[in-house]
Amino acid sequence: MQRRTLYVLAAFAFFIILAASLAGPVMSAVEKPKYTIVERIEEVEIRDYPPMIVAEVEVSGERKVAINQGFRRIANYIFGDNSPTQKIEMTAPVTQQASGEKIAMTAPVLQEAASDLWKVRFIMPGSYRLETLPTPNDKSVKLIALPPQRYAALGFSGLASEDAIAAQKRLLFDTLAKHGVSTQGEAVLAFYNPPWTLPFLRRNEILVKVAS
Repeated sequence: MQRRTLYVLAAFAFFIILAASLAGPVMSAVEKPKYTIVERIEEVEIRDYPPMIVAEVEVSGERKVAINQGFRRIANYIFGDNSPTQKIEMTAPVTQQASGEKIAMTAPVLQEAASDLWKVRFIMPGSYRLETLPTPNDKSVKLIALPPQRYAALGFSGLASEDAIAAQKRLLFDTLAKHGVSTQGEAVLAFYNPPWTLPFLRRNEILVKVAS
């Protein structure tokens, strides 16, 4: 009886792992921003992105807490918390970037350190224009039209731990500096997969804007 129970548990664990292996890539098969690779520098890609529209919120606090809060707010928007209660298709990646601006003293949340303020963004499907997107009910969700931009990108798999992010960011900036490529602004963290995706199947990126 005990052996049968162990077999059942082992089979159940196997199917859970199999489901996670399949669900991650399937759920990640959503629209992603198009770009053109203009140059490769060691492991880094220099990419040109066309104009795009993003839904953005600014959240203060620790990075993981900030991205979770930002994700929920924008997810509510695309799932129908808008006027006229219209659902918008999910896209990838979700991006997170430290804001370079301090919050004004009259703002609802006061923040002294600019590095504790994060911009969390969803990229809107390419079929929308700014005037055709539904209006967010949550006033903290802003719709922003971005111009064409050039970014340097470094991809990595696995869990996006603080140590992994710091190491990849260091590698990106060191590689660009070694080849004389100047950067602009803060690094952008991009996450392409749902949280239940197995680590070796995850796609993460560190990006930073460069001169075109």
